Order: sequence, then C-alpha cells, then structure tokens
Amino acid sequence: MRAILRKPIAAGSFYPALPDKLTEVLHSITDNTAAKEDVIGLVCPHAGYEYSGEVAGAAISRARLTDTVIILGTNHTGFGPPFSIMTSGIWETPLGYVDVDADLATKLLMNTSYLVEDIQAHLREHSIEVQLPLLQHLKKGVKIVPIVLSQASANAYKEIGIEIADVLGDMERNVVILASSDMTHYEPHEQVKAKDDYALQAVLKLDVDSLLERIAEQNVTMCGSAPVATLMAAARSLGAQRAELVRYKTSGDASGDCSSVVGYAGIIIPSMTKSPLVRLAHKAITAYVEEGHIIPLPSKLTPEMQTQAGVFVSLHKSGELRGCIGTFEPSRRNVAEEIIMNAVSAATHDPRFEPVKTEELKELEISVDVLTEPEEINAKEQLDPRRYGVIVARGLHRGLLLPDLKGVDTPEQQIAICRRKADIGVDETVRLFRFEVKRHH
Repeated sequence: MRAILRKPIAAGSFYPALPDKLTEVLHSITDNTAAKEDVIGLVCPHAGYEYSGEVAGAAISRARLTDTVIILGTNHTGFGPPFSIMTSGIWETPLGYVDVDADLATKLLMNTSYLVEDIQAHLREHSIEVQLPLLQHLKKGVKIVPIVLSQASANAYKEIGIEIADVLGDMERNVVILASSDMTHYEPHEQVKAKDDYALQAVLKLDVDSLLERIAEQNVTMCGSAPVATLMAAARSLGAQRAELVRYKTSGDASGDCSSVVGYAGIIIPSMTKSPLVRLAHKAITAYVEEGHIIPLPSKLTPEMQTQAGVFVSLHKSGELRGCIGTFEPSRRNVAEEIIMNAVSAATHDPRFEPVKTEELKELEISVDVLTEPEEINAKEQLDPRRYGVIVARGLHRGLLLPDLKGVDTPEQQIAICRRKADIGVDETVRLFRFEVKRHH
C-alpha cells in the first residue's frame, strides 16, 4: 500500500518555503556550538519562526536528538478524534521528507487507552509541522511519531504520558518527546509575562495538577497545555525530577509592539533514565497493585540480573519512606526474581505501612540496592555509614541497615538501629558484618 504523504501547509507562512532561505533562517536561530545533553523531552513553541524560532531553536539546540522524536501537538483545527496518532506515512517539508516511525507508533497505539489511528487531525495541523525543519536541520534522517491531543482531564494526560513512558521502557529505547506549545495569547506584554511565569513554575516542577490549576485560575491561554501536561507525566514516569527553562520571549520582543503579544517558552527536561532494575521493580509493583498478579521474568536479563545476591527494594513518596523489604543473602535463582518479589513485598507487605494504592503509583520513587556478600568485622571502627551497610547478629536474631541513609551519620547509630530492629539488647554481645551496595535509581 502506498504510504500517506502529508504535504506541508505552513511553508511560506510560518517558515520559508524555499529550501535555501529556510536553511539560512535555521542557521540563524539554532546554535551548533551549544553543549548537547541527554533529554527526556522538550517544550518548543510553534509560531512563525520570526517570532518564536529563536526560542524553539535555543531549546532544541541543547538536546542530543534521538533517531526518532515523538511530537505531541495540539488540535487547533477541531478535525479528527480528540487523541490521534499516525502509525505510518511521510511528512514533507522544503528540506525533504520525514518518515513516521511505524514500529514505535504501532506499539504506542497497541498499548494506549486513548490514542486512535487517524490522519484527519494531522492534515491541517501546524503545531507538529513547524517543528520538523528544526529537527531535520539538527538531526539528519530523523523519524517522528506524530500525536495530536485535544483538551481533556488531568487524568487523561497522566495516563497517556505514563503509557508512552511504559512503551519506551519496555522497548528500552531512548526517544526524545517534544511538546509543541505557545504560552499566553494576545494580551499586553507584561501581563503575558506574569501569567506565563506563574504557569511555568508548575511546568519546571513537572507538576501536572498544579499547571492545570494555574491555567484555569489565571486564564492562561496556553494552546498546548495538553501536549505539555502529557510530556510532564511521561517525564515523571521516566524518572525526571525537574525541567529547565532555556529561553522565554514574547512576540513583542521581535515586533516591537507590546500591546498584544504571545508568549513563547523553550524548555528541556534532562534525562534521568531509570536503571533496568528499577524499571523491573516498578513494573512488578504496578502489575500487583493494579491487577493482583506477579509478573514473569523478563525474556532478556541484564548481566546483573542474572547473578545471585541479596536485594532490597525501597519506596519513597514525597521524600518519606513508603516501604522497604529485602533479602540479606540470595534466596532465589537470580537478582531479577529477588527484585520482583521484594518489590511486591515492599509495596504491600511492609508491616509499618498500609499497602500501596493505585493512585499512589505515579508518586513513588523506587530504588534497588544489590548487596555484596556480608563480611564479618571485629570492631565498629571498621564501619563507614556512607560506604557500608551493617548487619548485627546474635543467634538467630539479625538486624540490617543499608548504607548512606539520611540522618544516620555514625557507626554507633547504625548498630543501635540494627539492635532495635532485631530486638537485641544494648548490652548483649553481637557479631558485626558489613556489606556494600550498588544502588540503582
């Protein structure tokens, strides 16, 4: 079947239609000398290049672009279903053709509760197209997954974002996600800046609920709130903690007319790629909390997953401990099995806490500690709370404490905590063991 060719509709208006002129403009608004960094995602504006191109170019120049970029656009036209994805086809610009990454797009479609396959929402939508020449200029042969999102609830954006993150995690692919959005529209310059700053504070914290509340409270006419909120949710799920504002301007900075302007923000979300061990723990917890079943071992195990070792899985929520369960020594066939079972136990069987609820899953911060074989020592002076964990043993009673814990700064504190955990008296003779961990985030 012949591939769908999506012809340009913004060339000659939002950006130059002649290839040479377009290339000249792209050279002027991007920075090839900028230090590249790994990013989970970007927010780039989509107005005419004369107004917003410098902001978009500054942000995208900072990113180490991947072979495929997922572009989340907004629906300005009203055509098509609310949430649509193209799973095949070619997009044309004056610089040539950009293929849709059919493999990734199809997997996203198969693993989503919201997206439907559609072309109508994409045919006249400029918010995705305006990003393409920038991508082509900086990443030869780039492919895209185009997704158009309409206004919906915070829960919808969160679920779509998490589903995108889950697919990328399962495929073990690094893919940049680009959310296309302008900020406040057609108000005086200073008023636009104040409104946008208020909204951007939530974006930089990756707080979806706060962003949508602030948009409603201040009537921030941010056309791409759906793409940006979805990107924020995906980034959170992929381990990001923050975003960075690269550049902000309004159309008044370019035109000189500050009476009625549009705001533009260029943002990057630095990569905080989760360890495969943490992704496995997260998947195990999610499956058990949502569906009540233990996941099978992955078909491919990383080298560290294939070994045998004691493993602790720790959960935190809002910086506070939410569960921690582990094994002192190997108790299963491999580290992967230890992670799955201990992750489920940390979420549901830690006697200090109520079981984790479904609505908490997106808020959990998970770490996995793989322990070295415990080594018996003769004195507390051989301990270092930052480097070594401790096991205090008396007969069948054993208490364990992981290293590098907040508020635990001395060997004496470590030993005292272990005694309490194992119900060993302060004057009873004990054996001391130390171990190291490799901590995965």
